[in-house]
Amino acid sequence: TQEGNVVRISDKIAYVNHDIDDGIRAGILKEEDLPIECTDILGHSTRDRLDAIIHDAIYHSVGKPEVSLSPEFERALYQLRKYMFEELYSNPVAKGEEGKAVDMISLLFEYYSSHPEEMTDEYKKMIEDGETVARVVCDYIAGMTDNYAILKFQEIYIPHFWSRT
Repeated sequence: TQEGNVVRISDKIAYVNHDIDDGIRAGILKEEDLPIECTDILGHSTRDRLDAIIHDAIYHSVGKPEVSLSPEFERALYQLRKYMFEELYSNPVAKGEEGKAVDMISLLFEYYSSHPEEMTDEYKKMIEDGETVARVVCDYIAGMTDNYAILKFQEIYIPHFWSRT
């Protein structure tokens, strides 16, 4: 469907750029390490990439039944994703942190499954409308940014007097 295609393209754009930012924050990547053949087309910063890719998608989708990127942008995005798999997703430093992330998400899932009333009204309504608590909690957590998930984890599980100021 058109909607599914938009979501797929949007996810690729968002995840690549978000993961680049995460890799840079973690000290695993540097912006200048990204393949120049990709950044020359897509942009040399997250802001530039998002702007260029979104404009390309709009320009190449007008009057067409599907949202699409130009072949040049599609190739560059594919190459950038390939680079990310090689350099970040399989990086031992990043992989070493993976278990912590899984544990954090698992604990958030347990917490919200036991405390669904603490989710936003939109998600509480989904439960009232008959969706299972487990499904709604999954959707709720999936919609969190990394920083928001960490914040919620800290609020729930880290004693307040241990919080850094």
